[in-house]
Amino acid sequence: MKLGQLKQDVFGFLGQVAEGWRHLVQSASGALTRFRPSEHTQLPDKTEVDDASWLPSRGWAMLGGDLFEDEHKLVVRLEIPGLDKTDLNVEIGADTLVVSGEKRFEQEGTKGRWRVMQCAYGSFRRVVPLPLSVKPDEARATYKNGVLRVELPKAEPSQPKSVRIEVR
Repeated sequence: MKLGQLKQDVFGFLGQVAEGWRHLVQSASGALTRFRPSEHTQLPDKTEVDDASWLPSRGWAMLGGDLFEDEHKLVVRLEIPGLDKTDLNVEIGADTLVVSGEKRFEQEGTKGRWRVMQCAYGSFRRVVPLPLSVKPDEARATYKNGVLRVELPKAEPSQPKSVRIEVR
């Protein structure tokens, strides 16, 4: 085997590995949600608060969820605890369900002569690919006990249309 052929084979293999990683990252990105403070949010440092567990995540997090179907509808369930339903925005695109919102935490208290107010805000966005056509106008969403449930009635499968085109 010649050295040139060996180099070509090695670079081809490395290109395939890189492409595989890009595909894996792209596929997995729909499963993760980025929680990030908005540009105007000034969060306190963890050392400045009594209980830092309420501070929003500064990285990627998993919103647990399910996607299943029955005979008539597709159902998407996402675990999004700690929100009010007015903080959620649910949209249906051509072949995606987009859930976004802002998680807010405000804690007020008195310590001796001091009145303490602690606040944190972080936005999120989750895109769920839909495996089949749905009727967006008939969709329903409920939010209860930290779980968002979106029911999407199935659309009739469209039949491929065959059209004869006259050649001139």
